[in-house]
Amino acid sequence: MQIAIVGSGFSGLCMGIMLKNAGINSFTIYERADSLGGTWRDNSYPGAACDVPSHVYSFSFEQNPNWSRQFSGHAEILQYLNDCADKFDIRKHIKFNTNIEAAHFNDSSKQWEIKANGKTILADIYISGAGPLNRPVIPKFKGLENFKGTTFHSSNWHHDYDLTEKKVAIIGTGASAIQIVPEIADEVAELTLYQRTAPWVIPKPDRQLTAFEKWIFRNIPATQWLTRQFLYWRNEVTGYGFVKNTNILKWAEKIGRWHIKRQIKDKRLREKVTPNFRMGCKRILLSNNYYPSLTKSNVSVETVPIEMITESGIKTQNNTEKEFDTIVFCTGFNAADFPEEFTVIGKNGLNIKEVWAQGPEAYLGTNVSGFPNLFFIIGPNTGLGHNSMVYMIEANVHYIVECIKHLQQKGLKSMDVKSDAFVNYNKNLQAKMGNTIWSSGCNAWYTMNDGKNTTLWPDFTFNYKKRTKNIVVEDYEWG
Repeated sequence: MQIAIVGSGFSGLCMGIMLKNAGINSFTIYERADSLGGTWRDNSYPGAACDVPSHVYSFSFEQNPNWSRQFSGHAEILQYLNDCADKFDIRKHIKFNTNIEAAHFNDSSKQWEIKANGKTILADIYISGAGPLNRPVIPKFKGLENFKGTTFHSSNWHHDYDLTEKKVAIIGTGASAIQIVPEIADEVAELTLYQRTAPWVIPKPDRQLTAFEKWIFRNIPATQWLTRQFLYWRNEVTGYGFVKNTNILKWAEKIGRWHIKRQIKDKRLREKVTPNFRMGCKRILLSNNYYPSLTKSNVSVETVPIEMITESGIKTQNNTEKEFDTIVFCTGFNAADFPEEFTVIGKNGLNIKEVWAQGPEAYLGTNVSGFPNLFFIIGPNTGLGHNSMVYMIEANVHYIVECIKHLQQKGLKSMDVKSDAFVNYNKNLQAKMGNTIWSSGCNAWYTMNDGKNTTLWPDFTFNYKKRTKNIVVEDYEWG
C-alpha cells in the first residue's frame, strides 16, 4: 500500500517512525515548508516554550536524557524532532516544499487522488498529520490595511525586524503573548497589551536540570521512565477537575489569585488581569515573569475594545488613539473549523465540508464516515487541557497502524467507518462534554461560534489509549 502522510511535526514523524517499526516502508511525508518541525518550526517568537514538562512532551520510544530545563524552549524541541527524524531515517521519506491542495477518493480504484503543487499523487492510504495549530488568525479590524507600520502574527515572527526603542502593540493575551511580553518589555520604548479577556496564569515550576540529573537519566534510564510516569499521572490527576468534578478547580483559582496578588501591587492593574470566568474553561497559562513585566513603567494594559486600526496606530471604543511602530497579533489559530480553502471529496462525491457543516467530527478523532482510508492524527476532539499531546498522538498513530496492518493481513483495499458508529460515537462524546469545565460558559478557541466543542477530549487520556488499542471490526465497512 502506498501511504501519503501530510505534515512533518510530532504527528507526521510519529506516524513514519511507527510505520517503519511495523515493517511498513511504503510511505511519503509531504511537507509544505522547506524543513520539518510543524508548530515548533513555525513558532519561534521570543520566549517560545512548551507548557508541558519536557519528559512527557516527547516520544515514549525516544526519551531524551539531555533536556536542559523542566520545560523546554522551541529551539530544543525542534532539535529533538530533527534528531528523531535522523535516528529513525525518516528524512528520506519527506518531500519538502509540497503543498497539498485537495484530495479526492476514486470509487473505482479505491485510491486517493491528492493534488499537490499542481500535480496528482496516488495513495491507497491518506493520513492527515497537519494538526490544528497551523492556521493563524488575524482579526479583521477596520482599517488594518491602512496601517503604515509593521504587522505580523506571533507564529510568523520577523526576526530581522529590530524592536529596539519601538512603540509596540500586542493584541491578545493567550499563551504566546504571556511569553513574548516579558522577553521584549525591556527592549522596546513602549509596549501596550490589548486584552479582551484576562487569562488564568499560575506559577510555572520551571528550572534548569543539573548535570547530575542528566547523568542519572543517561546512565540509569529507569529514572527517566519513573520521572515520566510521575509527571504523566500528576497531570492526569489534575484532569479530574476538567472532566469529572469541576469544583476542584476552585482551589486552583485561589492559586491564580494569589499569584496576581503576590506579583502585582497596583490594585487597578490587579483588577484588569483578574479573570472573570472559571479556571480551565480557557487554556490555563504558566508563567513566572508575565505579571511582573506588566508592572514596568513602559508597559500598559488596555482593556477597552479596539474600534479600528488607523494609519499610525490603534483607536479604542472610548475614542482614544495611540501611535505604534509595530503591531504583533497574538490572536491564536483557527483550530475549531475546517479550512475553507481545502477540499476533501470522499465516496460518491461527498464533500467533507458538507459532513462537517455543524463542525468537525470523527470516530476516535480519526475516521469520518464516507471517506475510506482517510485518517486524521489529532483530529476533532482529541485535544487536551491538562496533559501531553504527544501521548495522544502515539495512541492515535498506534490505532492507524493497526488499521493498516489489518487491511494488509486480510488482503483488503479499503475501510470506512459505518455511519451509525460515527454518529453514536460523537453523540456520546458531546454528551460527555456537557459535564466538563469547557462547557461552563466562556468563549474559548476550543469551541465554534454556537458553543460546540470540536477540539477537546472530554475524558482521561488513558481512556483514549484504551479505546484506540484495538479495532472494533464491526464498526467499519470493509472492501
